[in-house]
Amino acid sequence: MGILLVDDEIELTAPLSRLLRREGYEVDVASSGDRGADLALQGAYDLLILDWMLPGQSGIDICRAVRQSTGETTCAPTTPILLLTAKDTLDDRVMGLDSGADDYLVKPFELRELLARVRALLRRSPYLSSQSEDPGPQLKFQDLVLDPANQLAYRQDQAIELSEKETQLLAYLMRHANQVLSHSQIYQSVWGDQETPSSNVLAAQMRLLRRKIEPKGTPPLIHTVYGKGYRLGD
Repeated sequence: MGILLVDDEIELTAPLSRLLRREGYEVDVASSGDRGADLALQGAYDLLILDWMLPGQSGIDICRAVRQSTGETTCAPTTPILLLTAKDTLDDRVMGLDSGADDYLVKPFELRELLARVRALLRRSPYLSSQSEDPGPQLKFQDLVLDPANQLAYRQDQAIELSEKETQLLAYLMRHANQVLSHSQIYQSVWGDQETPSSNVLAAQMRLLRRKIEPKGTPPLIHTVYGKGYRLGD
C-alpha cells in the first residue's frame, strides 16, 4: 500500500517514513507543498499524510485539490487524508475537516497513535473497496434522507455531499433517532478501534454536519444535550 507523506520537517519525516516502511508500506516523501500537490494528484496512493503549513501550497490547498479532482488522473478524489498540524482550536479543526480531511492529528504526537490512525484510514482506501462493508440502505427521518452508499443526504429535494465521517455520524444518529447518544457511544460507533478523538473533534464534526443538513430557514434536526451528548429529533 502506498502512502504520500508531505512535510517540510525532516526531523519528523525521516523517522516517520522509516517507521512506515518497517510496517510494510511504500512511502513517498515531499518537503514542499508544490511537489506534494504534484505527487498527490498524479499518484495512485492509498493514503495522504499532509502537514498544514508547508512552503508553497499548504496541506489545506492540497486537500482541496484532491477532493475537487475528477479522477481522470491516477488520483482518486476519495483518497483518505490525514492532516498534521500544530493548530488545535475548534475553528482550526473545523477548517481542516471542512477542506476534506478525514482525520486530524495535532503535533506533537506519539508515533504509535499516528500508526493507529494510518491503519484505520487505510481500511477506507478506494483501492481496497472490495473489502469494505455494505453501508446499508437509505435512511429517512422527517424530511431528511441519507444515501450512505453514495455519501449523499437529501433535504427539501436538495442534494448534500457528505464526507465519509459525516456519513457515518449521520447514519448513526438516524438509526437512533429521538435518542440521546452519549459521546462515548458515538466514539465507539463512528471511530471504532481508532484512538478516541478529543471532544473538539466530535464538536467540529457535528458543526460541519449541522451546517450542511440544517441550511438557513430549515428547522434544526441535531440537538446538543448539555452534559450528555447529542440527539437527532425533537
